[in-house]
Amino acid sequence: MSAPIPVTILSGFLGAGKTTLLRHLLKAEHGLKIAVIENEFSDAGIDTQLLGDEPVQVMTLSNGCVCCTIYTDLTKALYLLLERLDSGEIAFDRLVIECTGLADPAPVAQTFFIDEELRERYLLDGIITLVDAAHADVHLAQTIAQAQIGFADRLLVSKRDLVDDATYEALCERLTRINRRAPIRVVDHGCIDLAELLDVRGFNLNADVGGGLNLRPVQPMKTADRISSLVLRTETPLDIDSLSAFMNELLEEHGPQLLRYKGVLNIAGEDRRLVFQGVLKLYGFDWDTEWAEGEPRESVMVFIADDLPEAKIREGFARLEG
Repeated sequence: MSAPIPVTILSGFLGAGKTTLLRHLLKAEHGLKIAVIENEFSDAGIDTQLLGDEPVQVMTLSNGCVCCTIYTDLTKALYLLLERLDSGEIAFDRLVIECTGLADPAPVAQTFFIDEELRERYLLDGIITLVDAAHADVHLAQTIAQAQIGFADRLLVSKRDLVDDATYEALCERLTRINRRAPIRVVDHGCIDLAELLDVRGFNLNADVGGGLNLRPVQPMKTADRISSLVLRTETPLDIDSLSAFMNELLEEHGPQLLRYKGVLNIAGEDRRLVFQGVLKLYGFDWDTEWAEGEPRESVMVFIADDLPEAKIREGFARLEG
């Protein structure tokens, strides 16, 4: 079996520049074989007479990339791409999925955890969210836009040239309050270094809590966003049974609110780091590398949630510290 195909989910509000970015991805001479799924699925329903019996349309472009437009559910399209890949009709070694502007990225991400066969063939690499600097205040009034930011492993700010420095700085502060672990980058008319989009490894179980983890104190806002993040740290070795009880209780009561969470933990009596991460109620954990000699053994946990139960998490964490 060949290595799983890395998948990037592209999220962001209408007009944030997802299509421009996709066009750049599909036309640039980068030498990569990328398949792009453009999700045209609509709850309003599509006139099947117009589409004939082609709910999925696939086209190979001149630079070797594959463009796939779907008018059906995502799982069917993912299987169809695999069928065509296995039969040699098309070739690709990466996949980018565009979410519709008002879409919650969670169900798309969960597809790659829930379906066992898809989990073997595809590997969720990262969620990238585009933010329109010129209209961010209007967009961020909606919780779904905040959630798109909360789920992200990378935040790409478009239309930076349309706002002044003070507005951009205020936006970056706000994005950091919502998501403390996603680096913020500027995308210029769809052009960005592909290293910012691909091989993000946002869902890998490893000791990187988040390359962009921002530990600076953030100023409280006058109007609080519903989505926010919390970083906890301690040098006290943690008891694994107490930790497990804390996480189980937290997920039982608040799982649907916890958009993303990750931790690198120092467990009592264990020389290896314990890493865990999850999306909503789906999570995994594993032992990572040993702590280096003389390295401070610090546990770090990051939670990004809708209506973050901060007092409850802090209280449970304080109990872990004994």
